[in-house]
Amino acid sequence: MENINWEKPFGIAILDWGITAGLIIASIIGAKIIFWILSKIISKLTSKTKTKLDDLLLDSLEEPLALVLGAIGVWKSIDWLGLSAVSQGRIDKILFVVLLGFIAWAITRTIEALIDHYLVPVIEKSESDLDDQLLPILRKALKVTVWIMAIIIGFNNAGYDVGAIVAGLGIGGLAFALAAQDSVKNLFGGFTIFIDKPFTIRDRIKISGFDGSVEEIGIRSTRIRTLDGRMVTIPNSKFSESAIENISSEPSRKVALNLGLTYGTSSAGVKEAMELLKGIVKSKNVVPDKVFVGFNAFNDSSLNIICVYYISPGADILGVQTEINLEILENFANAKLEFAFPTQTLFIEKDI
Repeated sequence: MENINWEKPFGIAILDWGITAGLIIASIIGAKIIFWILSKIISKLTSKTKTKLDDLLLDSLEEPLALVLGAIGVWKSIDWLGLSAVSQGRIDKILFVVLLGFIAWAITRTIEALIDHYLVPVIEKSESDLDDQLLPILRKALKVTVWIMAIIIGFNNAGYDVGAIVAGLGIGGLAFALAAQDSVKNLFGGFTIFIDKPFTIRDRIKISGFDGSVEEIGIRSTRIRTLDGRMVTIPNSKFSESAIENISSEPSRKVALNLGLTYGTSSAGVKEAMELLKGIVKSKNVVPDKVFVGFNAFNDSSLNIICVYYISPGADILGVQTEINLEILENFANAKLEFAFPTQTLFIEKDI
């Protein structure tokens, strides 16, 4: 067993080890002092300024900045040991990656603070729900981009061929994409919804046999609450492949009402019925200039009157129809106007 030279462990003098350890400790203490100065003294100065930007930046960067300066201090302290070029190169690469991680962390914290302070209040005031869906995606995309750049720079500094790594990832990504085509389709379908905006949250839509209100729009799927009260999760790929009927986008709901009067009704009675219909419909929550009433057919067992009207946007469609129909029953009964039902009259010839 080889004896260790205690005067020069690993070929480095005890004094140099001691100085290096002292410098490392001083770097750590210095980092803590810097953090205290930034959080206690500098923060009080920035709080007195008119702008909030300096407060945001300081709050985001005070901890990462202290760590970055401490890491640089430790890095430079190791130089005192006078290691061989190979050993020093390895340590430099490791400490560079650590330093790069602190810098990436500082950048992502700053991005988060700026988004929360400047972008979120604007989105909360907007009436659109689309930006609420896009904000989490924007956060993740920016943070992932920063960390990917940091990893690429770290690999490059460590001596790896980044081009070969990217090419390998490209081949692996192709294999992954082939194995996950449905997921990729759903992602593209989600972006299609965000860009084309065929519907928004709370819109009532019909797609693939489902009819309901949109409750959540995600990147992979969209959730719809059907008229039965059930929650249906639909993959976003369906929205790029199927026809979507956005019921909420209609300017007004068209209703065509056919009423049959008995053949015993006089022409004056038919005219009275049409006037009653116009008055009843126009008194409700409908589009006034889109009410059409006419005597349009002699049916087999009735005189047909058609009434076409359009219910105003946002109104209770079923409620308006119910009110109109009840008033028709009441007013027609008071006017002695009888509704027809299928009948047949038989004439029998009798020989005398």
